[in-house]
Amino acid sequence: MKEFFLSDCCHHENKVITSTFVVVSKQVKPKKTGDPYLALVLGDRCGQIEAKMWDNVDGAIDAFDQDDFLKIKGLLNKYKNRFQITIHKLRRLGDSEVDFSDYLPKTTKDIGELWRTLTEYVSTFKDPNLRGLVEAFMSDPEIAEAYRNAPAAKTMHHAYIGGLLDHVVSLFHSCDLLSRNYPQINRDLLLTGAFLHDIGKIHELAYNRSFSYTTRGQLLGHMIIELEMLQAKLAQMPGFPGELKTLIEHMMISHHGQYEFGSPKLPMFPEAVMLHYLDDLDSKMESARAHLERSAEVDGAWTGYNAALGRSLLNTSKFIEKRPPPRAIEPSVAEPLSADATNSEFQQTDEKLDPVASEISVTIAGLEITELDPDEKI
Repeated sequence: MKEFFLSDCCHHENKVITSTFVVVSKQVKPKKTGDPYLALVLGDRCGQIEAKMWDNVDGAIDAFDQDDFLKIKGLLNKYKNRFQITIHKLRRLGDSEVDFSDYLPKTTKDIGELWRTLTEYVSTFKDPNLRGLVEAFMSDPEIAEAYRNAPAAKTMHHAYIGGLLDHVVSLFHSCDLLSRNYPQINRDLLLTGAFLHDIGKIHELAYNRSFSYTTRGQLLGHMIIELEMLQAKLAQMPGFPGELKTLIEHMMISHHGQYEFGSPKLPMFPEAVMLHYLDDLDSKMESARAHLERSAEVDGAWTGYNAALGRSLLNTSKFIEKRPPPRAIEPSVAEPLSADATNSEFQQTDEKLDPVASEISVTIAGLEITELDPDEKI
């Protein structure tokens, strides 16, 4: 039974831990002396962590491979404000010794409910060609099963089982809302693009033990794969309008929005532009949410660096809660003076006044008021 998860790191900093992980990546690198060391990325359902093994490496190099499960003992500490593990010992585990659900993160939402939400949206399509196309994908058992379980990305956003479906349902909500604000938008076309824009990831990514790229995914990428998937479905739908096919293809290959982000074409009509920006927004909001959740136990309102967003984030709830409350200032209230005390006070003041002075200085309720003699005012 796995007891330590990566979400517990804040409670075990600078301590030796013993736990089990899946090997996300494995590299053998040389030290300055030329001797080898192991540079690993380990994972469980709560995230990933870098790990190094500096000593007794020779016997460990060939003891395991990527995607194997390891039991490790090592020191958990921080380097450049990020947790890492210095491994002292490790042992490869057999599949029968682990619970696979401990190592792959999964959406906390109900997969069946998310799928029903998609189905309800598609049933509202007015264009029979677009509705028929999306329903052809959703009724394909192999595609539907993969669509319900695939992550939306390897690490950047929605990187968990059910992440693709979670992402697309969220995108459907946004597309539906924004299309009401911009009536010139073809809602059915926009939602079709949202459903298909990442469908190639069901073949691009492998997610049995850890999230990685398939060979086909590494060589082609999800855009090429999903264009092939579209061609295969349209071959079964004679009479599908060629103009609609072209528009859908353009949305699929332009949704990254910029050439430097791997988009072979820029979005060139309103639905494609909106799909790109809403997709980008949903990705960034999920990345921010997950990063803040992982940093919930960290002291202070600022998180560590987020590679997907290229910055650290401010936890606004912590920032507001820890702001010191304004100090209450009680107003000064002068003590009421009796008539005798008042007369006595002014008698004492009168005794101090220089008869030829041009200013009168009187203290009332703790405040000094200086005023010109009436005869000297201009």
